[in-house]
Amino acid sequence: MAGMPPATVEVSDAAVQRLVREQRPDLGDRPLTRVANGWDNATFRLGDDLAVRLPRRTEAVSLILHEQRYLPDIARRSPVAVPVPVHAGRPTSDFPWPWSIVRWVPGAAAADVGPAGRGPAAEGLAEFLRALHVPAETGVPVNPFRGVPLTDRDIAVVERLGDRERYPQAAALRTVWAQSRAAKAWDGPAMMLHGDLHPANILLAESGSLAGVIDFGDVGAGDPAVDLAAGWLMFDAGARRRFMGAFGPAVDGDTWMRARGWALILSTAMLSNSDDNPRMFAVGEFGIRQILES
Repeated sequence: MAGMPPATVEVSDAAVQRLVREQRPDLGDRPLTRVANGWDNATFRLGDDLAVRLPRRTEAVSLILHEQRYLPDIARRSPVAVPVPVHAGRPTSDFPWPWSIVRWVPGAAAADVGPAGRGPAAEGLAEFLRALHVPAETGVPVNPFRGVPLTDRDIAVVERLGDRERYPQAAALRTVWAQSRAAKAWDGPAMMLHGDLHPANILLAESGSLAGVIDFGDVGAGDPAVDLAAGWLMFDAGARRRFMGAFGPAVDGDTWMRARGWALILSTAMLSNSDDNPRMFAVGEFGIRQILES
């Protein structure tokens, strides 16, 4: 059974409450509720409009620092809400790493909404990505797993597709992978990226329109095709056409081919590592179906 990575540090509700009271006593009496325990971070809602975000394993410590550094600028140009940090937490005896208090972004996770209900977000998600994808400044980190050349991820994809029981469509998926790898490599400037744009990190309003985007731990610089993979992870064929059409000629065919390859990378990562997380497993299953149907 393949599950999410174990926590290096399990943080209790009481410890988080102490962190807030010690470093932000003005917020210390707010109700605190655990709302998410992801691969990299634990998130607690703090009152109505804030959240506490803490790394749950060593590898995620730098991700919190990246969010603190780059989210304020992203928020200034984003057309929708993002979790802007309002406090950079310091390590204490209760918790050994940096942590954040961020703005709470309201909305329903697209992962909890059926594909038909996600369609109205197609144009809004494209608008968000057009605003996000600007040339990165010097020093923006390059994530070795996101936004890099597809050839850098070949070993991982081939290994996953070797699981015949999990991937009965492996032959067709290998063809998709070969086509994606054959696309022209990104030769433009390294662009600012979300890096982990899938339905659990995309929030919808009641109308189905885009309400916000969360979880910027993988923010970095590289090939924007990694974020465009959301077209397959998020939408059925009709909505995906609208999503792609909203970019017009700004995104060429090779970039969309690489994006399909990134959708395969991300979908197989979820399917191969989410036996203990039905929600993320379902995101991976949907992505694989869309890749094969497109």
